[in-house]
Amino acid sequence: MNELSILENGAITNVKKALSKITEHHKKVSDTKTKKVFIKKKMGMDYVEYSVMRDIADKEFPGWSWTVISTEFAGTEAYVVHGRLKWFDNGVWREGDATAAHRDCIKKAFNMYMNICDDVYRNQVEDPELSDQQKTEIIGLANHIGAAKEREIRQFVNDGTINAINYKGAFNKLKRLASE
Repeated sequence: MNELSILENGAITNVKKALSKITEHHKKVSDTKTKKVFIKKKMGMDYVEYSVMRDIADKEFPGWSWTVISTEFAGTEAYVVHGRLKWFDNGVWREGDATAAHRDCIKKAFNMYMNICDDVYRNQVEDPELSDQQKTEIIGLANHIGAAKEREIRQFVNDGTINAINYKGAFNKLKRLASE
């Protein structure tokens, strides 16, 4: 066997498959909307309490652990923590370090490494890829305007100029052009 493999539930698994599972799982966690009742505000900033994030970590990444590596006083009323999060992630033990104020360090690690509450901490990444249906709709609408516009829009779709992030605006602009 020339491919890299890992042991998963007593069976040998291809690393590419395992990494794909990790990516899918993190995307699912990242895309999960945090219930509004759990989103708090402090000094104009949104945050989620540790207990909520811990509950999500327990459900999505059971068996995680947190170790404080060091602490350092930062003035008279605060101290900084360097901690290490360790978690089992779709057949792979992973770990990552975080450094932050003592009340935020583990929360920062949950968000950075497990994608917990990405919507609250503004860490979600929108997929810019258009669906096949969106491609068909916008190219079809451009075709109603004319062959030249259809070629132009097809090129914009192919090179990513028109994407899922700006699709609605581009589609509405084409609708206005089509109605003129």
